[in-house]
Amino acid sequence: MHERTRQEVVERLSKIDGHVRAIKRMVEGDRDCPEVLLQISAVRAALDQVGRIILEDHLDTCIVAAIKEGSEEEAIVKLKESLARFLH
Repeated sequence: MHERTRQEVVERLSKIDGHVRAIKRMVEGDRDCPEVLLQISAVRAALDQVGRIILEDHLDTCIVAAIKEGSEEEAIVKLKESLARFLH
């Protein structure tokens, strides 16, 4: 992973972590369910975005390197497995 991408992912995950803690406080504070669900939806969207960033970086670095090295078939198999888990 590129260093710049790693930094961006870590920053986004830190924000998500704070958001999850805020949702926990909402539940503990007996906030309305629709408010809690809305916040959970926001966390899901943020996690999906982090996944997309990681996927793009993987395509730009690992897959390109595998093609140059002649091991693209193995890399594609691993990519498909990862995508299946991510999209499930």
